[in-house]
Parts: sequence; structure tokens; C-alpha cells
Amino acid sequence: MPFVITDACIDVKDKDCLAACPVDCIYEGGRTLYIHPEECIDCGLCETVCPVGAIHADDRLPPELAAWPAINREFFGPEVTGWGKPGGSDPALTTTHDHPTVAAWPEKAAS
Repeated sequence: MPFVITDACIDVKDKDCLAACPVDCIYEGGRTLYIHPEECIDCGLCETVCPVGAIHADDRLPPELAAWPAINREFFGPEVTGWGKPGGSDPALTTTHDHPTVAAWPEKAAS
């Protein structure tokens, strides 16, 4: 997985990354966005437009964010969405579900 979305996106979901992604590998969950690990082409455009610094290359993740590659990957698995390999984001592939880690995350105060 070249890039991952981390906790800074929870309850923010700015979505500039959706428009920047040339392969539509970013999907919307209930409280955050997720990058599909097999669809990302490692271009880095999403990282450059994220206003909250939530997107990181998986090989440059700070240690405290080490769980996020698995969180992004597991979002597409049978325990969360069951989407598997959808082949590109689409408005029909939007859900109110989140990975259990995200669902349990404390709500961020409105700014």
C-alpha cells in the first residue's frame, strides 16, 4: 500500500484527495476516507492536497501511525464493507460504516 489515510482525517473528510486521485482509489466511510491498497499507484497527489496532513506514504509513517495500513486494508474486507477489489471509487461505493478502530475513535470537537 503506497499511501494511507490516518487519524487526522477522522471527522474531517475534506475530500480534496478524492478530486486529486487519478485512479479513484480513495473511498468514503462514515467518519473518514480510506485508500484501497491494491488500487493506489503511489503518485502522491493525494498527500499534496490534504489540508490536515492525514495522508502518508506507508514507508514513511511515524511509529504512532503504524496501525493505519492495516486499518485502510481491512476496511475493504469482509469484516467491514466486504467490497474487496471494487475497481475504483464511485458514489455508490460510499458507506456509513467504518473500520472498528475508526468507529471507536473519540469524536473530535468542532472547530
